[in-house]
Amino acid sequence: MSTTSSEASERIAQLEARIEELEADEGTEGERSMVIVATQGTLDMAYPPLILASTAAAFDWDVTVFHTFWGLDILHEDHSSDLQLSAVGNPSMPMPNAVAALPGMDRLATAMMERKIADNDVATVEELLDTSLEMGVELQACQMTIDLMGHDEERFHDGVTVGVGAATALSRMADADVQLLV
Repeated sequence: MSTTSSEASERIAQLEARIEELEADEGTEGERSMVIVATQGTLDMAYPPLILASTAAAFDWDVTVFHTFWGLDILHEDHSSDLQLSAVGNPSMPMPNAVAALPGMDRLATAMMERKIADNDVATVEELLDTSLEMGVELQACQMTIDLMGHDEERFHDGVTVGVGAATALSRMADADVQLLV
């Protein structure tokens, strides 16, 4: 099966046209989007949604993090700087539950983690919050949980979107390319 020079040139032209078409479509698809639901407010659980959100935003993704229940502590000015690490029931903690349940062990585990964070030049929760907001990540606080927990909306970090309900969050999730529950 031999191909003539003319047929080869025509095929190359078709392939080049197809490549141009695909590259043009790539730019019109819109940006990628991600919604993360953050439900926990411990020190170790504050990092995954904030790191994922800021990283995706660095790649020009449209990112929303919907915080509900204990996840609101991450956004609250009075709580975000004092998040604790629970030693009990954490299978990755290097201590048995019987020891972890002793008074003061959560504070000790938290202090150890904070030291490890500082020693490794890892950003603090507040720094990740600021970075995420600066990069355009929408940090949302669930209104039902705000009401349920009796939070003062004025005590959330500047830039946090309050008044968001589950229906709005679900609508945003349905349109997102990636949905994560953390």
